[in-house]
Amino acid sequence: MPPTISWSDLAGRRVGVWGLGVEGSANLRKLDELGIPAAVRVDDRPGEGVVPTAEGGLEALGGCDVVVKSPGISRYRDDLRSLEAAGVPVVGGLGLWLAGADRDRVVCVTGTKGKSTTTSVAGHLGAGLGQRVLMCGNLGVAPWDPEAPQDVDWWVVETSSYQATDVVLGPAVVAVTSLSQDHLDWHGGPEHYYRDKLSLCRRPGVRRVVADGDSPLLREHTDLLGPGVRWVHATDDPGWTGGLGLLGEHNVRNALVARAALVELGVPGADDDARIAAAAGDFAGLGSRLRPVGRVDGVDFVDDSLSTNVLPTLAAVDAFRGRRVALLVGGHDRGIDYAPLADGLTGRADLLVVCLPDSGPRIAEALRAGAPDLDVREVPALFDGVHAAFEWARPDGVVLLSPAAPSFGQYRNYEDRAADFVRSMESVSER
Repeated sequence: MPPTISWSDLAGRRVGVWGLGVEGSANLRKLDELGIPAAVRVDDRPGEGVVPTAEGGLEALGGCDVVVKSPGISRYRDDLRSLEAAGVPVVGGLGLWLAGADRDRVVCVTGTKGKSTTTSVAGHLGAGLGQRVLMCGNLGVAPWDPEAPQDVDWWVVETSSYQATDVVLGPAVVAVTSLSQDHLDWHGGPEHYYRDKLSLCRRPGVRRVVADGDSPLLREHTDLLGPGVRWVHATDDPGWTGGLGLLGEHNVRNALVARAALVELGVPGADDDARIAAAAGDFAGLGSRLRPVGRVDGVDFVDDSLSTNVLPTLAAVDAFRGRRVALLVGGHDRGIDYAPLADGLTGRADLLVVCLPDSGPRIAEALRAGAPDLDVREVPALFDGVHAAFEWARPDGVVLLSPAAPSFGQYRNYEDRAADFVRSMESVSER
């Protein structure tokens, strides 16, 4: 675990910045605001003013008093461990911020999937209650970034498993939306991932953990959640979530987790059903999360490109029970187990599964082994998959892009994949 250091504690120290992506840039801006010049800038990729990690970067970081790393740099890397073994603390921006923040006004939202929706709902409800709420972290702006608003009442921080490992002092409330396998290449295995993901719950300062009570895997790992857990179930809904316009039972639960987190945090009005129902209106939702993008000849096209593992994909399919669904799956292969996908889709006679590169063949193999009655097809590209899915789904079905895999390799990011999905849909309508 990194030491307890805040951003202000870096004054007078020789500080290296490792990783220059979105958060790395925020780290540089914060150091500049504090008047602390970065002694060295290191990244795994070369660039102007950057020392590549493998070409002298590690040695340069070894000459620093403290290294501030980006979340994508795994704590299990040998080069990071060698720095720590040499006595150089390696810390993350979120951990530095929490060490100096008013943590009684902070909720961190974590979980394998549902983090962004839960964070956005919490921010929307808080604003509807007349509060100044900053939705931040993995979702968008870093709370310590000088460009982020500072005159706020509450912080709702979407927190990835990567960022959780950098945290030493916890927020007042942690919300856990779900748990399933993910990011195994970073964490080194499922149990390491579960431990790292839930480590936030057991940090000093955490008063309450609000957790998905419908998750068997979370129940199996209750010991990792700490002593003060409030379980939330989809059946707890008194009816106000309908005002948000979200699809799927899992999103109902995400909304209930968001509201419960605000209640536990002490946000005024969060415990009042009538005020929450009024605050729920006009929620804009999020792109690429069960978002309808068009209809062609009676067939609905739904973009769920941000579903990058099994759990949200099963939830997405379940949102359309009673309709024929052509499901598009596959993308960057992170080595996760797709047997649970087969288990969850078993018995669905109204389902076609179209498997896309790169992980498509492995997903198809798992489905054919675990759910042999499923109609499973492999295609060379998303364009071909959309056309095959449309023909099968006619006249009144759903074409659902919920890939259970990231977009890396084939696409720049999930937005790029979603845009290709829309283009492919448009090509169907133009025939």
